[in-house]
Amino acid sequence: MGADGTVPTPGARGTARQATHNPQPPDTTSHPLRVAIIGGGPGGLYSAALLKRLDPAREITVWERNAPDDTFGFGVVLSDETLGGIEHADPVVYEALQKHFVRWDDIDIVHHNTRQTSGGHGFAALGRKRLLEILHERCRNLGVELRFRSEAPYPAWLAEAYDLVIAADGVNSTTREAYTHVFQPHVTTHHCRYIWLAADFAFDAFRFEIAETEHGVMQLHGYPYARPSPDHHPSSRPSGPQNQFGASTVIVEMREEVWRAAGFDELGERESVERCAKLFSEALGGRPLRSNKSAWINFRTVVNEHWSYGNIVLLGDAAHTAHFSIGSGTKLAVEDALALAACLEEQPTLAEALTAYEAERRPVVASTQRAARASLEWFENIALYLRQPPRQFAFNLLTRSRRVTHDNLRLRDTGFTESVEREFGCPPGTPPMFTPFRLRGLTLRNRVVVSPMDMYSSVDGIPGDFHLVHLGARALGGAGLVMTEMVCVSEEGRITPGCAGLYTGGQGEAWRRITEFVHDRSPGTAIGVQLGHSGRKGSTKLMWEGMDEPLPDGNWPLVAASPLPYKPESQTPRQLSRAQLTDIREQFTSAAWRAARAGFDLLELHCAHGYLLSGFLSPLTNRRTDAYGGSLEKRLRFPLEVFDAVRGVWPEERPMTVRISATDWAEGGTTAEDAVEIARAFAAHGADAIDVSTGQVVAEEEPEYGRSYQTPFADRIRHEVRVPVVAVGAISSWDDVNSLILAGRTDLCALARPHLYDPHWTLHAAAEQGYEGPGVAWPDPYRAGSRRPQTGRTDAPKPRLTLEN
Repeated sequence: MGADGTVPTPGARGTARQATHNPQPPDTTSHPLRVAIIGGGPGGLYSAALLKRLDPAREITVWERNAPDDTFGFGVVLSDETLGGIEHADPVVYEALQKHFVRWDDIDIVHHNTRQTSGGHGFAALGRKRLLEILHERCRNLGVELRFRSEAPYPAWLAEAYDLVIAADGVNSTTREAYTHVFQPHVTTHHCRYIWLAADFAFDAFRFEIAETEHGVMQLHGYPYARPSPDHHPSSRPSGPQNQFGASTVIVEMREEVWRAAGFDELGERESVERCAKLFSEALGGRPLRSNKSAWINFRTVVNEHWSYGNIVLLGDAAHTAHFSIGSGTKLAVEDALALAACLEEQPTLAEALTAYEAERRPVVASTQRAARASLEWFENIALYLRQPPRQFAFNLLTRSRRVTHDNLRLRDTGFTESVEREFGCPPGTPPMFTPFRLRGLTLRNRVVVSPMDMYSSVDGIPGDFHLVHLGARALGGAGLVMTEMVCVSEEGRITPGCAGLYTGGQGEAWRRITEFVHDRSPGTAIGVQLGHSGRKGSTKLMWEGMDEPLPDGNWPLVAASPLPYKPESQTPRQLSRAQLTDIREQFTSAAWRAARAGFDLLELHCAHGYLLSGFLSPLTNRRTDAYGGSLEKRLRFPLEVFDAVRGVWPEERPMTVRISATDWAEGGTTAEDAVEIARAFAAHGADAIDVSTGQVVAEEEPEYGRSYQTPFADRIRHEVRVPVVAVGAISSWDDVNSLILAGRTDLCALARPHLYDPHWTLHAAAEQGYEGPGVAWPDPYRAGSRRPQTGRTDAPKPRLTLEN
């Protein structure tokens, strides 16, 4: 079994026997552990060395189907954090690595023939072959048995013959495939093709270069992994893969359709390499490239529900993969080895050790995979950003994984970050979040929005003192725009009995009391109203009594695009007739008229989260066969009719936005591509911005949660539709807001829970950044608290940014 995970030809023992085998963790208290390791890549070899060093009595055998000097790929990158772990666990390996590492600080981004350089980035690289040689030597010196050019016995046999089987057999792991019913792998194949190459010279920085060709966008990722020797002479000839003139990894990547349009699918490996060298001849200085059996691969993300089965455990790419653009494959495998060895030392039994190993590593790996997925998708969609100004494009690339942010990039390279801010239009010393933004006749003093949050605290639809204090406090807290909860357009359109409305004059007057307080006591803060109808998600309990659960009594009839209940226990709605559609449209216009009289500065039409208008947009909730169902164009018809009617009565100078669910997170539902077309349609009808949320359309959704997890949908809509967007979804820090704004991924950021935790979130964000200029308005009674309290903290040392970020 190779480190590349190549699948061997089955022998006499077939996979049927493996799949039915049930390995049991042995009792290892009475004898030293006997360990079998499948795969001689860095993860497998380092596991062997660590386990043998910790207990020399252990019998450890590594099977590697390839020769000792066979390897795939060229340079390997490890972070300072990983190196620290290696130094602590095995100083001998650390010292050997130190002798060969190449360390660099700069990142060059070449776009439109302009190079942007950002400094202060620390990473360390060395040749993969050199890394393997170091680990081979360490294993031999410790007494590990290395079997090269040897197919490993099948895992079922190894599990019976050994106490522990470590499957480090790569992305194509046959061990994982033999026990798919237990490990339950999920493998996602992505949209780009890449070829792993090398050049016989050392780049002077980590380099990203973008080539816009007649066939589409292609990109180069390059970094050095070997320095020129001191006696290097430019006229000398190269002498091998890791020659004295230095060496660099070069990866060329492009979308599948670009790869085919350019004819790479019809070229052999040698012709592909030569053509890549011509495409990026300026970056390479006219030098050739060489390959090593890694031509035009589709990257695959591997996720497993479980990492161990009895005494078999997955490690490295067999358990998980992370895209090469954050440089973390070898890093993760080495860190797996460190954690597994530690858990085996700390836990009393093998079973407990494997459980502890997975519990320790899974959150770290999940976080890395989220960052890697964000980076991967950024490069898949790089064509979206080609129109950005050069510095903003570079900033966008550097912050693509969401691990690098505006604040820590400023720490590393203040000059670069300030140049991006100047290009963006930030006055000197002004954080991006405190720049103004104009929507129609409304200028917001900053980019922070208090997101709509249902309070379920109204009586007969009338907002009371609670709403005055709740919204008034957040307006005093400094946000540029404060949004109400979803305000219902009819009594039957409420979600719960506690929902607010705008279907009576008394409700309108109650809202006027709140808007006047905001305008009088927090000048410069705008207040917006979100109008909606619950549809099939109405007549439910208050959130804290049972969210989306039907009322035990006092229910009102529900209506929807189609007669489909939200949950099996939910009430089945009536399908709306044409006459009822007209009535509901009039309810929206009446509510909008009252909202204008109440003094709201902005109106948002709620077409998300499975409520009535959202129910028309999603194919999962709209099964109509008339003019309002079927194709996306037909599903859009009623929401657009409502939008047009509301826009007709809403004052011309006041902006109107639309909130959409950009994906249903469910098979057969709204897709990101659909969301672009939905946004495009509303923009064509006059929407001033699209508020991009996701999900809550069907109960069986499976969201992919994570930090800022919904922002890529807003990013895509902003760049494809060329309409302002509001980003939402697990945005919790002012650093994230600055990063998203400055990168051009959104125009406004809406935060919900942070404003529940801290009504003065925006003012505190200004204080924490030491900012007191335009875009921030402390109420006079609060001004004495505008300086951040002294904590006694001294200046922290400047952190190093590692390549996997």
